[in-house]
Amino acid sequence: MLFENNNYDFDVLSLAGFNLNEPPKPYDYMNKSNEKLVNSKEGFLRGNMFKDLYSPYKNMTYKPLKPTTENEVLLYKIMEVEFAVNDLNLYLDLHPEDMSMYETFKMYVKECIRLKDEYAKKYGPLTLDQTNANTYEWMKNPWPWDKTGGSMYV
Repeated sequence: MLFENNNYDFDVLSLAGFNLNEPPKPYDYMNKSNEKLVNSKEGFLRGNMFKDLYSPYKNMTYKPLKPTTENEVLLYKIMEVEFAVNDLNLYLDLHPEDMSMYETFKMYVKECIRLKDEYAKKYGPLTLDQTNANTYEWMKNPWPWDKTGGSMYV
């Protein structure tokens, strides 16, 4: 039997092999934990995490993005890691038996959760489910995509 406790007092992430009670291990964005993959930054820029599935269009290349503020740097990291999660999710839909890739996927999911929590604590929630504050801050401006010099209304 999968669950020993009949009261069903478990969380969904523990079912997927996550242990959020452990402190997160520092994650090296340049680490190539799976030989088939490029790192999350490279994958995000080119739109593909897989080394052998990318060929530039007519020898063109992507232009690296350059975040300028601490807020933008953290948001950019979140976008990188979230892209990796989505791309690996698509792969695992077709290859669910690839346990090495699944372990890499879980690592990116855990890092994504950590980065979003860090962002929410510093700058406010990115999604409705991030309710770390003592007050309802979802409508608080500016939003991450708002320019800081313009209107404060969405």
